[in-house]
This record gives sequence, structure tokens and C-alpha cells, in this order.
Amino acid sequence: MRQIPPLDAVWLALESRDTPMHVGGLFEFTLPENAPADYLKQEFERMREARAIPPPWNLKLVEGPLFGQRAPFMRESHDVDLDYHVRHSALPHPGGQRELGILVSRLHSNQLDLHRPLWEVHLIEGLEGNRFAMYSKIHHSLIDGVSGMRLIMRALSKDPDRRGMASFWTVGAGERPQHASEGGGPLGALGLPLRAARGAAAAVGGLSRAAFDLAVAAVDDRALQAPYRAPSSVLGGSLGGQRRFATQQYELARIKRLARAADCTLNDIVLYLCGSALRRYLAEHARVPDRPLTAGIPVNLREADDQSMGTAIGMMVAELGTNVADPIDRLQAIVRSTAEAKHHLSGLPPEARTSYTLLINGPYIAGLIAGLAGRAPIPFNLGISNVPGPPEPLYLNGSRLDSLSPLSLLLHGNALNITCVSYAGTLNFGLTGARDTLPHLQRLAIYMGEALDEIERLLLGKRKRPAGRVKPSRATTG
Repeated sequence: MRQIPPLDAVWLALESRDTPMHVGGLFEFTLPENAPADYLKQEFERMREARAIPPPWNLKLVEGPLFGQRAPFMRESHDVDLDYHVRHSALPHPGGQRELGILVSRLHSNQLDLHRPLWEVHLIEGLEGNRFAMYSKIHHSLIDGVSGMRLIMRALSKDPDRRGMASFWTVGAGERPQHASEGGGPLGALGLPLRAARGAAAAVGGLSRAAFDLAVAAVDDRALQAPYRAPSSVLGGSLGGQRRFATQQYELARIKRLARAADCTLNDIVLYLCGSALRRYLAEHARVPDRPLTAGIPVNLREADDQSMGTAIGMMVAELGTNVADPIDRLQAIVRSTAEAKHHLSGLPPEARTSYTLLINGPYIAGLIAGLAGRAPIPFNLGISNVPGPPEPLYLNGSRLDSLSPLSLLLHGNALNITCVSYAGTLNFGLTGARDTLPHLQRLAIYMGEALDEIERLLLGKRKRPAGRVKPSRATTG
């Protein structure tokens, strides 16, 4: 029996038909040379052969008359039905990116079965060319973006000749490492209560200072963005359960060159592309608010050797410059905003950073749980994440991983999420949108590419790149 940590239990409390709380990934592969005609059939059969399934893949919610189906506890199941969790799909001819996007959008819209371990994997054949795809989803109460990426990295190989590899749902998550400061030192275990008391005092003091700074920012004209000042926009309101999905991929070196030229971070360029695309999209499909849209940006709190599952993120809020017409001025507004947000977050003691996430999101979450869907005040307009991935190409039984595109969850009031993952010299964007709220989501991905061309010309003086150099939206929805 495992108790679900409070931050992870929130995702279960928010689970509904209209707001399924799972995250996903789309992985596109190229078959190895000289692959037999039944390669994918063999791969699918191998995926279903595993019998030893470790956590988090074997964890089920505890059910009972006291807690109902969303008890704050999980238990390990020793009989995971892989025939249910691992599925085989095929795209209709011609099996292009549009057909793949339609299928993945539909799969991502469906809730996980809360009576089973909270994950699914779909092997997808029929992609044009010598390629196939795999879509996976797992409940956010089990993993966040960083822990999910690390689990998958551990299951793939750098060796293109390696065969007989285990599927990633046979690779377990580790426990949080215990560092010397947690259990060692001259007092050993006797010092734990003292350290806990000191940590609690530091957390309370840090949160008090942070709350004061945010209160001042809410009424001041400083660059620090306070939560709950997000302007009304088409991204707000109640959501239906159906999703749209689109992707985009860029050369990572290209984004880094722009960051160096603008004397900013790679994340600032990511936010610029998102803000610029949103400004154009809203101008064409709705209305551009007078005040800038704001983004909630998760910050990884894990240490390098932490292989545990669950959620371990902080949060900062920054503006996207959507109310600024000039591209350079828009980028500078974003840079100022993120610099202030980082300075604000860095002033918090480590013990307070997870609690700070609850400070920002707590009123919003409480409103959603109370049934105020679409009417609860929102801390920001959308979520934007950047998850570091493997720098070298990876392989699954000889099949090269060409791209990985993240899919995220949505909540009432936040009809869009943009997450990107770096991989093997590329930066891969996944845009998850509410189907009934955001028509033509693929245009956002296209506008990001055109915004990249524009800022590149302004910063580096480059001509417009020839057609085909910027990859168009890799997956569109119908």
C-alpha cells in the first residue's frame, strides 16, 4: 500500500470526463534496414510477453467504501493485463502526418480506466515510408514530464545493433536518493526532527516573503508577473473532453544561435515563439487582449540522480508579450519578465518551492474541485514547458527514434498547453488544445515557424529560409 503525495493526489481529484489528467508522448521511429515484413508483428508480440511489471506501471488505485474510487492510496497489482494496456493500431492509407495526428488526438481524448493501472501504449503502423509510431499515456499522478522522460530514456539504447530490448513498462522508477543532508551528519537519525523543524520554519518564512512580493506585483507596474492577473481570452472558460494535437520540430542549434544573438536563454526564445504565434492566432480567430497573456512555466526540482516517479516541480509565471506589436520589443518584454520570475523563485529556500507551487495554484485548484469549472479565477492563461531530453539518437530494437512529441493535460480556463522536448539536436514541440475551443490548432504550429523566420532575420540578418528548411506541423487534427 502506498499513500499518494498531496501534490499528486490533486491530479486525481481533478480527473473528469472533460479534464482527463493523463500526459502522453508520440514517438516516431524508422525501421532498421532489412527489417523483415513481420517486424512490427513480432515487436507487438514481444511487447505483450513481459510478466514482471514494476511500479509505476503496476500501481492501481485502492477502492473501498470509505474512499471511493479515488482513494489517496495505491497498491501494486501482480496481474497486469498487457492485452488491455498494449494495443495495436493501423493508419488509413496514405498514413501521413495528418492521419497520425487525427488518431493520436482521439486516443489522447479518452480517459484512462481508473480501475486498472493508469497507463496505455499504442503501437501504430501504416506511416508512409519505412516508419511507425508509438503513442503512450500515463496519469499525471504517477509521473511528471521529467520523470517520464527519464523512464523512457532508460529503456532505449544508443546502440543501433542492440536487440531483445525490454519495453519501457518493464523498467521501474527508483526511489528518491537520500543525500547526506537527509540522514547523515553528526546527529544521524536523531537530527531529522531538528532539520525538519528548521526546514518548516524556512519554508514558512520564504512563502511569506514570496506572497508579499506577489501582492505588490499585482498592483505595481513591475516586470514580475503575479498570478491571477491573466487577461480574459478565448483560452479561458469551460472545456469539453475532446482534444486537438499538433507538433513542430526545429534544429536545436538554430534556437541556441538566436538565444546567443539576443543575449537571452533558450527558454526565452521558446516563449517568444509561443507568444508570437498566439498573437497572430488570436488576431485572426478571436481578439488580442490589451494585457499580455501569461504562461505558467514548470521548473524541475529534481536532482540529477533522482529517478523517482511522481510530481516534483516548482512554478513561475511570465508574460508572453502578446500585446506588443514589434518582435524585438516583444522578445525583450519576455526576457525582462522571465528574469524577474527566476529572481523571485531563486529567493525561495528549497524547502518552500513545492509549497510555492501550491500557493500559486491552490485557489485555482480549490475552485475547480468546488465545481467552478470555467468560472474559477485562473493563475495564468496557459502552461508552457521545456523538458530536457537525450542529446544523442536512441534506438528501440534497431529502430531509430526520429522524434518525440509531448502531449499534456488541460484544465478549465486553460484551453492550450505547449510542451517541448530536446532530442538529438532537435527541439520538438507538442501543442495540446481543447477541440471545441481552438479550431485550426495546426496553424499555431505553422505560425511558430514563421515567427522563427522573422526573429532570425531581425537578429541575424538572414534571408527567409528556403521552403522545406523549417518543418511544417508534423501532426494535424481533423
